[in-house]
Amino acid sequence: MIPSCMQGAASLSFPIPVYVQSCASIVSQKEAEGPLGKHFDMVCPDPKFGEDTWEASESTLQKDTALLAIRKSGLSIPEIRLAFAGDLLAQTSASSFGIAGIGIPFYGLFGACSTMGEALSLGAMAVSAGYASHVLCATSSHFATAEKEFRFPLGYGSQRPASATWTVTGSGACVLGDCPPALPVPGQSAPLRTEKGCAVIQGITTGKLIDYGMKDSLNMGACMAPAACDTICQNLFDFGRSPDDYDCIFTGDLGTVGQRILQDLLLEKGVDISRQHQDCGMLIYDSKAQDTHAGGSGCGCAASVLTSFILPGVADGKWNRVLFVPTGALLSKVSFNEGDTIPGIAHAVIIEHREVQP
Repeated sequence: MIPSCMQGAASLSFPIPVYVQSCASIVSQKEAEGPLGKHFDMVCPDPKFGEDTWEASESTLQKDTALLAIRKSGLSIPEIRLAFAGDLLAQTSASSFGIAGIGIPFYGLFGACSTMGEALSLGAMAVSAGYASHVLCATSSHFATAEKEFRFPLGYGSQRPASATWTVTGSGACVLGDCPPALPVPGQSAPLRTEKGCAVIQGITTGKLIDYGMKDSLNMGACMAPAACDTICQNLFDFGRSPDDYDCIFTGDLGTVGQRILQDLLLEKGVDISRQHQDCGMLIYDSKAQDTHAGGSGCGCAASVLTSFILPGVADGKWNRVLFVPTGALLSKVSFNEGDTIPGIAHAVIIEHREVQP
């Protein structure tokens, strides 16, 4: 009998770890000028990535990042069994015209800015259950496509409040597998493995929709913080852990406003994560040198920080166990224009350092 992987009310623990075979990140110039600039795999100074439209630009961005992750894994495209990917655009069009064209069996996802957590969760479940030996997980976002989709046209020159975040032009992709990645071969592949070890997904906590009645589309941090609070508390309860059991707890893109709200909400529940907490939206931009107001956001925010900074750090032993909690604000043009509230969601992924034999 296969032992149950269910943990508590909303979590799964994988008895056999799911290995991160490789990861890749591509961003635009603004992101490269931030504190993490040296960590990204590629920087494209042309925000249109050689395309005629913003939407085609994001599709190319995501496709190129996915292909880079596959190439770094040392695998061929036919060896990737499934692809889980999504973006912010209607009908996930950036993914549909991008990564879906690679030819891998494809699941299109929408979890707003939490999509990378959703993709990693579903991908890890598929690998752990034996439904796929290798899967691809990817997301992207683009400043211009997001502004065009959800906010005023850029030419309108509208004033952005201090609570607003800046949508990251970037993409992150991972290849997950059921065995440890091989050591890098000079001049060939560059899998996510060092002499010290690699990164594995040990468990997940699936988030619930949390709606505090927020309606301000220019304050995403306030919309998403309650969902982050709920998922983090659920993860700690399901696994019987405290914040001290994690070296870092990375939220996706709450920004400076959302971080304060999250920590206040958790303190009301007797949980203090101030020592462990970092936010991808605050890491990717320089708050003093770059005018991004509350920080970064978008599917590509958490994904590019994960694949450029967090996963390599775990593989190298900088952190032994981290909790990756990308957050999403589930609004659309229709729901917003009809006056609906903006519910939030957050998915948690437990990523651990694992030593492997040479």
